[in-house]
Amino acid sequence: MRTGTTALIGALVAILGAAGWYAYQGLIVPGEPMPRDGYIALTIGVVLSIIVGAGLMALLFFSSRRGYDEPPTFKDED
Repeated sequence: MRTGTTALIGALVAILGAAGWYAYQGLIVPGEPMPRDGYIALTIGVVLSIIVGAGLMALLFFSSRRGYDEPPTFKDED
């Protein structure tokens, strides 16, 4: 592997480790449970994220089937 690739993989693994450590620390800290409004906001965010993802996938398949992803071709005016 080249040096740049190794550095990129190392940086991504470090970021993943930091995110995992942060999530673990958030889980083990004692405190108050999440209020009902928090669960409602979390549910709305998850549902909207799934809807946006499904819409983007539908757009991807629509544009692929209609030929919008093909490179343009120019016609001669002879």
